[in-house]
Amino acid sequence: VQLQASGGGLVQAGGSLRLSCAASGRTFSSYGMGWFRQAPGKEREFVTGINWSGGRTYYADSVKGRFAISRDNAKNTVYLNMNSLKPEDTAVYYCAADQSAYYIGSYPRPYGTYYWGEGTQVTVSS
Repeated sequence: VQLQASGGGLVQAGGSLRLSCAASGRTFSSYGMGWFRQAPGKEREFVTGINWSGGRTYYADSVKGRFAISRDNAKNTVYLNMNSLKPEDTAVYYCAADQSAYYIGSYPRPYGTYYWGEGTQVTVSS
């Protein structure tokens, strides 16, 4: 599985960014996807997840109401729309793909159950 994230950058507080993650190497529509982030000196943390069908989404409390995950199975791509960005959202954002097809539980799952892509830097200035 190959995951390629893009869309990171520098934005002022209150601004918006859209991250994309293109997946290849297997049937994209059969697997849940997620976004995690890691700020300097901090552990990687769950941001949001979406199940294989797109019918269920999950969010960390810190981003609820500001971030939205979506997927386009025809394009093998998952998106993260980030609005009302805050300086504390500054981090490297990682796209992750569930290793299990048609997983029916909730997200996040343990880190070892994902495939990981390269991160993309998001910097929010105050």
